[in-house]
This record gives sequence, C-alpha cells and structure tokens, in this order.
Amino acid sequence: MNSFAYCVHHADVRRIDPQQAVTHQSELVWIHRTDSDAAAQAWLCHCAGLPDIIVDALTASETRPRCDAVGEGVILNLRGRSNDAVPMSDPLASVRIWAVAGRLISVTRRPLTAIALVEAELASGAIHDPGDLIAAFATAITTELDPEVAELGDLLDDCEADLTGDRVFELRQKVTKVRSTAIGYRRFLSPQRAAIEKLAALPVPWLQGDDRLHLAAAADRAARMAEELEAIRERAALTHEALTDLRAEQIDRRSLIIAIVAMVFLPLTFLTGLLGMNVAGIPYAHAPWAFWGVVGVCGLLAVGIAGYFIQRHWFR
Repeated sequence: MNSFAYCVHHADVRRIDPQQAVTHQSELVWIHRTDSDAAAQAWLCHCAGLPDIIVDALTASETRPRCDAVGEGVILNLRGRSNDAVPMSDPLASVRIWAVAGRLISVTRRPLTAIALVEAELASGAIHDPGDLIAAFATAITTELDPEVAELGDLLDDCEADLTGDRVFELRQKVTKVRSTAIGYRRFLSPQRAAIEKLAALPVPWLQGDDRLHLAAAADRAARMAEELEAIRERAALTHEALTDLRAEQIDRRSLIIAIVAMVFLPLTFLTGLLGMNVAGIPYAHAPWAFWGVVGVCGLLAVGIAGYFIQRHWFR
C-alpha cells in the first residue's frame, strides 16, 4: 500500500499523514491511495466515512472514464499512462477521484505516471483548491498521452513507407500491434473526453473559471487524440489489407512459376517415360546416337515451350 496526503493553506504546501488528513481542514486537502480494492474500501468506509455509493465508485474493479455529480461533490474516473506492464486490451491505468470543496481523495490500483507531475505542480504552488487539482490531473494525463498517440501515427507512417513484399511478415506484426494499441487507447479516450466536458459544465461552486478553461483544453486534446486514433485504426486496416494483397500476389507469382516449370517438364517427362519402357521394339534402341538425339529433342521442346510462355508474358 502506498498513500500520501498534502494540505494547501494560503499557498503553503505541506505533506501530512493520511490519517491526520481525514479530519484536517484547509483550502485543499489531497489524499491519495494506491492499494488493493479491499484495503481501499475499508479505509474509505471506516476512516474517511464516505457513503457507500462513493466508496463503490472509487473501488470498482472495472471502470471507464465517467463524471457524476453527488450533491456538491463530483465522482470522476480518468485513465492515464502507467509504467507497470499492462495488457494490450487495457493499456491505461485508472484514477478514481472524489472531490468536494476543500478536499480531494484519489485512488489508483496501478501507479499512474501523472501523479508525479501533479505532485510537482502542487509543490510549485500552482494548485490552491480541488478545481486546480482536478484540472492538473486532466491536463497531465492528456499531455502524457499526446506523444504516445503521435508515436503510433509515426510507426504507421513508417510501415506504409516500407510497404514491400520482402517485409510482409515483419510489417504485419508491427501494424497489428499499432492497431491493437490504438483500439485500446480509443476505448478510453472517447468517454474520457465526454467525462471532462461534463465536469467542466457542472455547476459546482468550487470550480472556477480558469479551471473550466483548463478542463475544456484537456477535453479538446482528448477529442483530437480520439480522432487521431480512429484515423490510425482505419489506416492500419487499409495497410493490413495491402499487406494481405502483397502476400497473395507473392503466392500467385510462386504458384505461376511452379505451374510453368511443371508444364515445361510435362511433355519431356512423357517423352522420356515413353522411351524408357522396358519392352521390345523401342525405335533406335541400339543406335549409338539415339541418346543424344533424344536429349536434343527434349532441349528443343523445353526451349520452345519456354519461348511460348515468354511471348505470352507469363513471367511478368
């Protein structure tokens, strides 16, 4: 379990014990916990004294970005980057937030990289109330994800530039990975945009005008990333189809070569098989020039059949 707490009073930022922060009164008290659902649920119920509906929202095993007003408070779920190993289907870690005037409680199950950015901004004195803290969370998360989405687009650009038949298998693996990652990101970024927009429009008194502007900017960035991910997904599908076509063309070309070789040797096999029968009466069986004569006839047949295929452009 990893937990910490900060209090901000008249631009004075202090780190305090999480147990003391429960009853501490200030302009802003931020309590953060990273632990299991059972431990967080017990602490939220017995120590923080939160209602069951809020505890359930902060400790749900499966979450998606959402924003709901409960009285004068707000339940907010966001998704951001994590340095821990994550499955391809769920690439972003969640942060669950309960915010009221003067207090914010955040809960994560996996370490969120945006936490360090928010802590640094808090230590610099730029955060004074829960509205500033939530806006910092939304800005840090979307700012971190922006280069990740841009990198996916760059990887797909490289795959499209190297679209050749010699690298079909390698490119298919890269395109599949880009497509899977884009789908996983878009699954959360689209509802995250809606959640941030809804938060910016809520009539809670502790959200100031500058907070709403920062939230609107974060929502716009999330919307742009969601659109970019949708474009990446469609481009990846087209690239995958192009790779499939290249692979099919390779197979067709190789099959054609095999067919041509078989057709060249088919009459030669028939001729040699006919003359190789162990029966009496084979013409020129005892002639000294017969072997080389048959070889010459086979060579002429092979050259003639190959010339016919070349004239018909079968080798192109």
